[in-house]
Amino acid sequence: MLEFLFRESDIKRGGGQIRQDHAAYSGGTMAQRKHAPLVGIVMGSDSDWDIMRHAAAQLDAFGIAYEPRVVSAHRMPDDMFEYAEDAGPRGLRCIIAGAGGAAHLPGMLAAKTTIPVLGVPVPSKYLRGEDSLYSIVQMPKGIPVATFAIGEAGAANAGLFAVAMIAGTDPAVAKKLAAFRLKQTGVARAMRVPTDSVKPSS
Repeated sequence: MLEFLFRESDIKRGGGQIRQDHAAYSGGTMAQRKHAPLVGIVMGSDSDWDIMRHAAAQLDAFGIAYEPRVVSAHRMPDDMFEYAEDAGPRGLRCIIAGAGGAAHLPGMLAAKTTIPVLGVPVPSKYLRGEDSLYSIVQMPKGIPVATFAIGEAGAANAGLFAVAMIAGTDPAVAKKLAAFRLKQTGVARAMRVPTDSVKPSS
């Protein structure tokens, strides 16, 4: 189960931003949470956490430290630029950015940093997230954003993509990722079509 990451004692809400007292969160012990974050998980509103927590769940499963924050592209542009510019020097390997509607957050972050930005389209009220998808995926040549599926699956895959990136230089994470893939294969091979529930045709 995904641990509830936003603890009352660890979060201060002010100016629309979630500020963590701990440097990073990762599943497990308090000692693990003190590790410097390798992945940033940012979103335009705290309501996006319902989607973005699926990225966090994957990072938790592999013990990768991350930092979840609200950084609104339109309401906090200065904070957004500062976050992007500081991401690399602080040691982040990538940023997973979720946004809905106009969904400018991933692209604007990518414009201000050279570390990879993974965009997650958050479902919107009126267009089901298709507007978010088109906004994120249609980046101009020269400023790439890796774009994932709309909603929970996209967030989870963005988390797994970040895991794979880190696995390239971390043998321990690479071993966990290989085991994860093998487990998925085993589950799929064990699947059987429930033919006993099919009624014979008359």
